[in-house]
Amino acid sequence: MSDRTKYLIGALMVFGAAFGFALKGIFIKSAYRYGIDSITLLALRFLFSAPFYLVTIFRTRVTEVAHPVIPLKIWCQVVLIGFTGYYVSAYVNFLGLEYISASLERILLFIYPTFVLLINSFLVKRKVSRLQWLALVITYAGIIVAFNRHFQAHQQKNIALGAFLVILSGLTYSFYLVGSDKLIGKLGTTRFTSWAMLSALVPTLIHSYIYNGLDIFGFPAPVYLISIAMAIFSTVLPTFLFSAGIKRVGSGNASIIASIGPIFTIILATAFLNEPVWLEQIIGTALVLAGVFLISWKGKK
Repeated sequence: MSDRTKYLIGALMVFGAAFGFALKGIFIKSAYRYGIDSITLLALRFLFSAPFYLVTIFRTRVTEVAHPVIPLKIWCQVVLIGFTGYYVSAYVNFLGLEYISASLERILLFIYPTFVLLINSFLVKRKVSRLQWLALVITYAGIIVAFNRHFQAHQQKNIALGAFLVILSGLTYSFYLVGSDKLIGKLGTTRFTSWAMLSALVPTLIHSYIYNGLDIFGFPAPVYLISIAMAIFSTVLPTFLFSAGIKRVGSGNASIIASIGPIFTIILATAFLNEPVWLEQIIGTALVLAGVFLISWKGKK
């Protein structure tokens, strides 16, 4: 197989992953119509996706020729990373979607590359170039433009709270990305992703038990169909597709290709949730994607 073919396959994998992640907000908003709360929906998402990750871990274990010993310290770091990147980040994201539209959520969430850049700058002491500072300004200008139009519309309650929660989700996910670099090298992409996702299951179930006694099976059938679809198409498949795509095209190129995500969400939200599309939203999205593109492109260079 030629390098060009490998790259094309990798690009299609990342493209598919971006589409799957874009569906998440659509699934969540659709499920909320049936009166389910955010932590219960998150618990269902992890419960339905857990078997796929368990099977993946088992298959990886069986097919390994050697079984390297992973220190307890590394496992603790994986659990902490999974707790932060999937439980905390996912929960505040689900909670934020109770207050804002799916399209605005995806625009706000997609500023996580700027958080990664800033975290690396302050904690890892990685220098930020002038072009990257310009990219930050462009990205946040786009956020202001898109958010201001939603705020003026007065169509959603507590929109500021919802926006804050989604931005917080992006921040916590950024810490997950920064902390996962070395761990992926020690565990491998597939095994690390699987264990990190499973690490979020236990705290999610505990949270649900405290909130409602783990009463998660009294909802209409469509809730469970949506949850299963979200587990498969917006959790399991995208995580593995994105990881496989990165191996073939590199993280910088993968980030650029994945920038199509917010556009997918806007189209899907308009088609399935009847969310309005405004000119300011389009301009804001374009600015955000331009900023993310510059950051990713610079990282690739």
